[in-house]
Amino acid sequence: MKLLSKPISGILATLVVLLMVNPAFAQLDRVYDKAEDNVSGTIVSVTKDGVSLKRGDNTQEFEAGQILKILFEGDPPALTKGREFALDGQYDQALSELKTISLDSLPRDVNKADTAYYLAYCEAKLALAGKGAKDEAVRKLLAFANAYQQSWHFYEAARLLGDLALALNNADEALKYYKSLMNAPSANTKIESVYLQGLVNLKKQESDAAATEFEKVIGLKAQSSEVARLQVLAKAGKALALAQSSKGEESLQLTNQLIGELNPADVEMAARIYNAQGAGYEAKGDTEGAILSYLHTHLMFSLQPDAHAEALQRLVELWPQVGKPERAAEARQELQQRYPGF
Repeated sequence: MKLLSKPISGILATLVVLLMVNPAFAQLDRVYDKAEDNVSGTIVSVTKDGVSLKRGDNTQEFEAGQILKILFEGDPPALTKGREFALDGQYDQALSELKTISLDSLPRDVNKADTAYYLAYCEAKLALAGKGAKDEAVRKLLAFANAYQQSWHFYEAARLLGDLALALNNADEALKYYKSLMNAPSANTKIESVYLQGLVNLKKQESDAAATEFEKVIGLKAQSSEVARLQVLAKAGKALALAQSSKGEESLQLTNQLIGELNPADVEMAARIYNAQGAGYEAKGDTEGAILSYLHTHLMFSLQPDAHAEALQRLVELWPQVGKPERAAEARQELQQRYPGF
């Protein structure tokens, strides 16, 4: 009550002293989970497994795999904007904001780690889309991981490093990064790890091993929409594995079922399913059917870069077989322009 009797200037002076003694006194951080619920408080610890948020006398734990984003006290406007652009897939706009930030000017390590991560994240996403050097993106992600080994983004960075390794045709390196996701605390991340290992086996043309990994995911009892989505992707992967094993009819039965249930707004899902359908037609010797499937990916789902590049590559091979070499030349030109080195 004595504080209320002081002049306003005295109250302000007292608050300044409190802030100097305990900087966390004024910190207000906000954690958003993947359901986009959010909780405010003070981040009191950060590890690669997640964060601890203090709210009054209680502390709430968030696993890294549960977190969509965190808004930290002390974030400059450029980080707030850049983060949102990055999460929305607008990577160029995100970089234009993030590159204006001086890490040394940021008040907390968490602000610095988030800035460094989103810079590396955007560079990696652009590289995967054919708009940057993949080896340089790898270098920047490794620099982030080494500098901020306890960032909650650690496993996300590992996933991206696996994606880049796969795009660079280094399947063994990709497998190393994808397997590291099994150490994450989130069950969903562990399941994703199994699915991604299946993709590596597909890349290596080890179709039986790939099918085994996909069946592990398909056979689970889905506890979340995230796992249910991974199961559909695993079915598309299994269909491709069947095609690689020359089981075209079985592959097409599965992809046709998936197409009947498809949400076309999910670009990754749609692109992978139509590519699997194309492979199924190829396994049956139906070149025209394969071309139509790969064209579907090319014309409708080109925002999924790895699947789009794969579709273009197959079109380069297939168009001459139906007497249209000029269409193959067009596909080759787009492939070289958009995905150099694919």
